[in-house]
Amino acid sequence: MIDTAGKSILFDPFISSNPLAKGVDVTSICPDYMLISHGHGDHIEDALQIAKQSNCMVVGVYEITSWLQKQGVSKTHGMNIGGKWNFDFGSIKLTPALHSSTLPDGSCGGNPAGFLVENDTDNFYYSGDTGLFSDMALIGKNKNLKTAFLPIGDNYTMGVEDALEASKYLGVKHITAMHYDTFDTIRVDHSKCTEMFDKAGMKLEFMKVGSQIQL
Repeated sequence: MIDTAGKSILFDPFISSNPLAKGVDVTSICPDYMLISHGHGDHIEDALQIAKQSNCMVVGVYEITSWLQKQGVSKTHGMNIGGKWNFDFGSIKLTPALHSSTLPDGSCGGNPAGFLVENDTDNFYYSGDTGLFSDMALIGKNKNLKTAFLPIGDNYTMGVEDALEASKYLGVKHITAMHYDTFDTIRVDHSKCTEMFDKAGMKLEFMKVGSQIQL
């Protein structure tokens, strides 16, 4: 979850069955906005409960927001790849992601996506689950990104080597790692990953559940 311009923005909530999030009380999570990158269970698991208890605005591709509406979520804003919309904290632009997207009941989740969030003080990129693609250079062009949230776990998404290359495309020096360690197939060596980014003059941030950082 990011706090920016007086609003809280939650991304892809996977808490209830997440082995790394034991002890986190889902009922206490009440963001102003929730952004869903795609329909897989480890990204949308707690979205329905959080949306209903917080009455937050849920943003994602049209297929996902339509599916959530059918589940009783009242505030949604459907978008699609390449589209941009201004909200009260700044703008969101949906970016491509190389992945797949099927909702928990087997429904089509539309295209997987990432999010470029911009306002007067904070610009950052949340890639969602994706492989490396060279057009990331266009996403970061002239944006002066404070951070990019990039997957590093490999197997289902890009690994740390490709995440390092993605950071160069994006022109970002601070990278927040995601999509690692929750399953055996995506466990990573934290020290090795950090060292790779250090040698390239970048900082790879591993956040612990419940911790906070300020950018």
